Amino acid sequence: MKILLTGANGYIGRRLLPVLVQEGHEVICLVRDKRRMNLEKSIAKKVSYFEADLLKPETLQNFPENIDVAYYLVHSMGSSYKKFMEMEQNAAQNFKEHVEKTKAQQIIFLSGIVNDVNLSQHLASRKKVEDILNAGQVPSTVLRAAIIIGSGGASFEIIRDLVEKLPVMVAPKWLKTKCQPIAVRNVIEYLNKAKLEKKTFGKTFDIGGPDILTYEQMLLEFAKVRDLKRYIISVPVLSPKLSSLWLYFVTQTSFSLARSLVDSMRNEVVVKIGNIQDVIPIQLICYREAVTRAFDKVSQNEVVSSWKDALASGKMNPAYLEFVKVPQNGCFKDIQEIPFKKSKDEVLENVWQIGGERGWYYLGGLWQIRGMLDKLAGGVGLRRGRRSPTNLLAGDALDFWRVLVADREENRLLLYAEMKLPGEAWLEFIIRENDKGQNVLHQTATFRPQGLWGRLYWYSIYPFHLFIFKGMANRIINFNQKAEAKVRSITSA
Repeated sequence: MKILLTGANGYIGRRLLPVLVQEGHEVICLVRDKRRMNLEKSIAKKVSYFEADLLKPETLQNFPENIDVAYYLVHSMGSSYKKFMEMEQNAAQNFKEHVEKTKAQQIIFLSGIVNDVNLSQHLASRKKVEDILNAGQVPSTVLRAAIIIGSGGASFEIIRDLVEKLPVMVAPKWLKTKCQPIAVRNVIEYLNKAKLEKKTFGKTFDIGGPDILTYEQMLLEFAKVRDLKRYIISVPVLSPKLSSLWLYFVTQTSFSLARSLVDSMRNEVVVKIGNIQDVIPIQLICYREAVTRAFDKVSQNEVVSSWKDALASGKMNPAYLEFVKVPQNGCFKDIQEIPFKKSKDEVLENVWQIGGERGWYYLGGLWQIRGMLDKLAGGVGLRRGRRSPTNLLAGDALDFWRVLVADREENRLLLYAEMKLPGEAWLEFIIRENDKGQNVLHQTATFRPQGLWGRLYWYSIYPFHLFIFKGMANRIINFNQKAEAKVRSITSA
C-alpha cells in the first residue's frame, strides 16, 4: 500500500510512521524540510519524501499521484492564536485539492471532539477542517480525539508540570469540565487500522478511552500515580487570559498553546458520535494505565516524539536549518578553548547531556533567572527541557535552544537560541585534537545583534559572560556523573 503522511514530524506522525513502515507499506512523507527527519536507519531507507508547504500552493506542483491513502495530521494550534484558524483552513483546502488529483481512495484526519454547540476557536477550527476535507471527492475518515495521553505529549507534560510543581492548585472552574482521555497507543491503533477500512469511508468517529473524568479528577489521579498528595481549590471567576497566563508561567507550554487549551477546556469532550469499536475493536487503555506507561517510557529514555520538538512550541523560523552555518561577520563572540586529558568520549557525553535535568553546568541559578525573564518577555523559558536526557537529534528543543547539529562522529553540537533576544544567538561545542596531540574543547557563543538594542544587550551582559561561559566549559570537562550522583544522595539523605 502507498501512503502519503503529512505531519510526519509531529507528535502523532512520528509514532505512526514506524508502524506503517513495519507493516511493509510504502510511505511518502510530506515535509517542509526532510533534513528534520531523523529516523532510525532501518526506517529511513524505506521512506521517501515530498518537500512542500501546504500553505504555499506553488510548492505542491509535483504532488505524489500514485497513493492509496493520505493521512492529514497537520495542526497549527501552537501558532499565532489569531492566525491559526486561517492557516488551518488554507492548508486543508490546498491538501484536499491536490489529493483529488491523485489515485487516493481515502483521507484519514485526526481531529478533536466537537460536540458542543458553542465551540472554542481551536475546536471550531478543527471542525472547519473536517468540513473542507469532507467536501472533497476523496472519502474522508475523521477520528475525533479528546486529550491524548502519552510520553512527550503536550497534555501529559502540562498535567505533569501542574501536579509535580504545585502541592496546592488554585484553579478555574473549567476543571469541572468532563473529558474522555485516550492513550496515544490507542490513537495510533485507530489511525493504522482505519486505512482502507471501507466501513469508515465518509464517516466521523469520536475516539476516547474507557474513563470519563473531569480535569480535576485527571490531575488528582495523575498525582496518585506519582505518589503525591495534591489539593485543588476552584475559583468561580478566572478570565481566559488569566487562566492562560497561569498555565504559561507554571508549565512549559507557549502562551498561544495555553490560550488555545484554556478556551477548549470549557467544552465537554466526551465520545458521542459513531461507535468506532464496532468497526475497529481494540483493547482500550484506562487513564491511570496510560499515565503509568508514559512514565515507563520517560524512565527508560524511550520517548519517541515530543510536542516540544514541533517548531510551533517556540518562535523559530520553519527554515531553521538554514542557520546551521554560523555567521562570522558583524557578530560578537565568546570563545573558550580548553585542552583536557580526560577521555574524549566522557567529555562528549557531558556535552550531549547539557540542559534539561542536568542543567547548564555552571551558576544554574543565573540560567534559571534568564529563563524566568524569557517567560516574562513572552519567550519559551527553560521549562521545555529536552526529549531525552542522553540523546539529541537535529530539530530537538533543548530548554530555550533548538538543536541544529548533533553529530557525534564529528564531535559537534550546535544550538540556536529560541529565547527572546534583540538579535540571533548560537552556542557551539566541538572537540578537536590540536597539533600537540591534545584533545581540546572548543566552545563558542555567537551573537548577531539587531540594531542598537542588540549591541546594548550584549554589552550589558558581557560582564556575566566573562565567568559564565568559561565556568561552563571547565565544568563540562571536569563533571563526573558518578561523583555528582553520590553527592546528591548524601545531600538528600
